[in-house]
Amino acid sequence: MAGIAASDADVVALLMCQHGEIRNLFDRVEGTAGDERRAAFRELVRLLAVHETAEEEVIRPFTRTSVPDGGKVADERLAEEREAKELLSRLDGMDADDPKFLAELRTLRLDVMRHARAEERYEFNHVRRHADKARLASMATALRAAEVVAPTRPHPGTESAAKNLTLGPVTALVDRTRDAVRKAMGKDG
Repeated sequence: MAGIAASDADVVALLMCQHGEIRNLFDRVEGTAGDERRAAFRELVRLLAVHETAEEEVIRPFTRTSVPDGGKVADERLAEEREAKELLSRLDGMDADDPKFLAELRTLRLDVMRHARAEERYEFNHVRRHADKARLASMATALRAAEVVAPTRPHPGTESAAKNLTLGPVTALVDRTRDAVRKAMGKDG
C-alpha cells in the first residue's frame, strides 16, 4: 500500500479528516459574507449531506452488528444526524445574508460538532477495536463509493442504509441536477 495515505486505507482516519474539513468550512462560512459565504455554505451543505449518507450506509450497519450495544450507539448517531439534517435543510432554504442565518448556522455547528465528538470518542474507537486493517480499508473504499452516489442536499428521514440505498440514487440525481442548474445560472454561491 505504498503511496496510499492513511485516510485512504482506514475508514476512521478518512472520516476524522472529513470532520476537520467540516470544521474548516464552518469557519469559512462564518468568516465571510455575500457570494463568498453562499459558495462556502453550498460546499458545506454538499459535504455534510454526502458525509452523513456515507456514514449511514457504511459505519452505522457495522456498528449495529459488530460493536457491543451497537444498536443503541447507531440509533443515537442516526437521531443526531436527523436533527442536523432538519436544521441544515432549513438553512439551505435561507438566504446566507438573512440576519437569522448566522445564528441558525451556529446552532447547526454546535449540533454537528457534538455529533462528531460522539463519533470520534465512542463509535470510531469501537469500530477500530472490532475491525482489522483489511476491514477498515474495505470500509474506506465502500465509504468513497457511497459518497459518489450520495445526495448533495440534506434529506431528513432517510437515516438508514436501506432508505439511502432505495431512495439515494434518485435523490442524488435530482440533487446533482439542481446543483448543475444552480451553477449554470450563476447561483452556485
